[in-house]
Amino acid sequence: MLGDAVLRHRTRVAEHSARIEGEVASRVKSEFISNMSHELRTPLNTVVGFSKLLSEHGRRHLKDDEIVQYATLIHDSAGHLLAVINDILDISKIQSGKYTLDASEIALDQVLQISIASLELMAAEAGVTVETEIATDLPMIRGDSVKLRQVFTNIISNGIKFTRSGGVVTVRAFRMPDGSTLVEIADTGIGMSEEDVKIALTPFGQVDSSRARWREGMGLGLPISKSLIELHSGQLSIVSEKDVGTTVSVVLPSRHSVTALNQNDDVRLGVRNDERFAPAI
Repeated sequence: MLGDAVLRHRTRVAEHSARIEGEVASRVKSEFISNMSHELRTPLNTVVGFSKLLSEHGRRHLKDDEIVQYATLIHDSAGHLLAVINDILDISKIQSGKYTLDASEIALDQVLQISIASLELMAAEAGVTVETEIATDLPMIRGDSVKLRQVFTNIISNGIKFTRSGGVVTVRAFRMPDGSTLVEIADTGIGMSEEDVKIALTPFGQVDSSRARWREGMGLGLPISKSLIELHSGQLSIVSEKDVGTTVSVVLPSRHSVTALNQNDDVRLGVRNDERFAPAI
């Protein structure tokens, strides 16, 4: 009888846990579908609406500045739509272990400078100052320059998006005693709680999933960035405080450390003879 009672109790606990997990999974799925629908339909509506206006140019006799304005809106919306689709494809490839990186020798300071330069207009429009403190003695690293640029562009743009006008985003990079490189991207933005940080690092997680959330997004940028840094044998961490700001730290090993790691751990990194590697996540 005691054994039967214990078994029934364990069964009830398992059923309760399964029910809670199912409810959480269902809520996350519903929020994701809702957010994805919004993120896809908004730019599509812009493309459809303004392209229709352009197609009626003969009847409406649009002015040249109106044509340029409509074409710009269509171009921007199409770019946003493409970015959303690329993020979904990226996270799918990473989770399936089929993501590949092109390995080469990289000067990280150049990657950072290019990332910062590409966001100058965005920072100016937001009224946010981007400051840099990049050391001149950074070691060369081994990895994919395109994907690292994607990582740092995403992190810096997040800092700009979530920092109000008059705020500052600071990009620091310096050599660590062990030869690795530490990159810190700190902002004076709205910040996050410890629980918010966990959500932000979860694929499709939205710190504010309501329709009126302050900034748009699929909740894929930080999870993709974290996975890409880990594919480079690095680490990404976040320290944040509400209404104070957020600091994202990225540690990348030097090319010598990566070479030694590849030789001792080829299976984990999936190193190939053609200089491409696809670590499983």
